[in-house]
Amino acid sequence: MSKPPKTRCGNQWTEARFKGFIVSALRRASSRWSPKYTCKKNAKIAYNKYECKLCHEIVGNKNIKVDHIEPVVDPEVGFIGYDEFIKRLFVEIEGFQAVCTFCHQKKTNSEREQREKNSTKKSKQEEIFPIEGV
Repeated sequence: MSKPPKTRCGNQWTEARFKGFIVSALRRASSRWSPKYTCKKNAKIAYNKYECKLCHEIVGNKNIKVDHIEPVVDPEVGFIGYDEFIKRLFVEIEGFQAVCTFCHQKKTNSEREQREKNSTKKSKQEEIFPIEGV
C-alpha cells in the first residue's frame, strides 16, 4: 500500500496531518469559550470543591472536567466535516456538564468503544460492498 500524498503545508503534510492540526487548534481555542467557564463556575460549591453532575461526588479543581453532553464527534457517524465539528464544539452552556475525572473517563471510553465498533462495522461493509473508483 502506498503512502498518502503530502498535499498540504508546502507538500510536507498529508490530509490526515492537516486535519489533526486544525482539530487540535480548534480544541485549544474552545478552552477559552465562556460557556465552559460558566459551567465549571456553576458546579462550584465551595473553595476548590465541585460537584460532579453524574455521580454527585465532591472533587477538587484538578479532578473536575467540563464535558460536552453530546460528543463533539458523533460515535455513530464519525467526523462529518469542519462545520459540524465547530457547531458541536462551541455549544452554549446547556451543552456542557461538569463531571469528575472518573465519570469523564468512563464516558469517553464508552464513546470510544462505540466509535470503534461502528468503524469496524463500516470496514466490514466496505469489504463486502467496495466503494467504486477507490
